[in-house]
Amino acid sequence: MRRGDPLRSRQETTITRRTTAAPETERVLEANARFADAAAAAGMSYATFRGLAVLTCMDARIDVHALLGLEAGEAHVIRNAGGLATEDAIRSLIVSQHLLGTTEILVIEHTRCGMLTIDEDAVQAAITETTGIEVDLPLHAFADLEANLALQVERIRTHPGTGELVVMGLVYDVDTGRLRAPD
Repeated sequence: MRRGDPLRSRQETTITRRTTAAPETERVLEANARFADAAAAAGMSYATFRGLAVLTCMDARIDVHALLGLEAGEAHVIRNAGGLATEDAIRSLIVSQHLLGTTEILVIEHTRCGMLTIDEDAVQAAITETTGIEVDLPLHAFADLEANLALQVERIRTHPGTGELVVMGLVYDVDTGRLRAPD
């Protein structure tokens, strides 16, 4: 709730939010129109699914398809802040495995990840200051990249819904572009 106005509803708060397309959204929609025209002309031929799912961070420096030498349609890519094996990420991996044939999962975390440096309390305070609403939203920051990667891999491997599959963790170095196994 907004401080100083406990009766103000969430509905009133959302009225002030943007309802028209922003400049970047307009650019994206124009690019999509070109993509759709080209795909239609080419027959929308996608590569064959390889049985691979990738869980990684949402960081824009990670171009998953280029990094792994994949084409559209060859892997399922699940992204979130930090590349964490949250319940929702695991739900997507279970769907990928049991309904779509995934047999291998790569968990890719990366150097210089923002989740390594954020102060959750400060971010929560900034959210409250910006929105006027206290939101109970754990951000799951972490201090040790490789320990966190091992934890995410273990969460997937031991989840009762994942069954038999290969799960591997890798570290992407954003400065060199190289993948490596954790130390």
